[in-house]
Amino acid sequence: MIALFKALPFGIFLTIIVSLFMGSGGATGGTLAIRPVEVMEIEFYWSWYLFLGGTALTWAILLMMGD
Repeated sequence: MIALFKALPFGIFLTIIVSLFMGSGGATGGTLAIRPVEVMEIEFYWSWYLFLGGTALTWAILLMMGD
């Protein structure tokens, strides 16, 4: 369970970086559904599918590495 909490920041970082480059170029990423999101007057690009996929990938890598 701890590995999942360790994986969350990496999933967020991956999502922000990939969504930034794809979203600023005007691409939606197809099934990634990259969309602009505004939170408290700050706009950035986000994809829930990319976040879940990146977090799952990082979680699997952390589980394979062990504690």
